[in-house]
Amino acid sequence: MFDKLISKSAGKSPWLFHINAGSCNGCDIELVAVLTPRYDAERLGFRLAGTPRHADIVVVSGPLTAQIKDRVLRTIEQVPEPRCIVTLGSCPASGNVFKGSYSVVGPLSKYVDVDVDIAGCAAKPETILLGLHKAAQILEEKRAAMSKGGNK
Repeated sequence: MFDKLISKSAGKSPWLFHINAGSCNGCDIELVAVLTPRYDAERLGFRLAGTPRHADIVVVSGPLTAQIKDRVLRTIEQVPEPRCIVTLGSCPASGNVFKGSYSVVGPLSKYVDVDVDIAGCAAKPETILLGLHKAAQILEEKRAAMSKGGNK
C-alpha cells in the first residue's frame, strides 16, 4: 500500500533549481522570463525550488569556472535521484567565448552526466521551454526505471 502511495507521489510536477556557474546573466534573465506570466512555465508544472533537496531538474547557466566548480558539483549531488541536469545556453555546454580562459574549467559534461543542452546565447524563452519539456520527459523515464528496480 505504501509503495503505491510513494510511487504516485513521486510523479509530481518537476521543480527546478537554478545554478549560476559564472554567467553574464543573459540566460538567467531568459529563465526568469520563462517563469513570468508571458510564457508561464508554471502552467506546465515547472516551479523554482528554494533548495536543491526539493528539486528534480538542475538548470546550470554560465561557463563552469574554477572558483565555482566544487560548489556546483556539491549542489548537484544534493538533488535527489532521479534527477535531470540541464545546461542553459552555450556557456555550460562548451565554454562559448570564454573557452580557453584561465578560469574556465568547463564544459559541465566533463564532471556530470548532462541530460539536456539548451543552446543559444542567450537561449530564447521558447527554446528553454522546449528543453525543460524534454528534461521532464527524461525525468519521467528515470522515475519509471527506478520504480521497476533500475538504477536511474
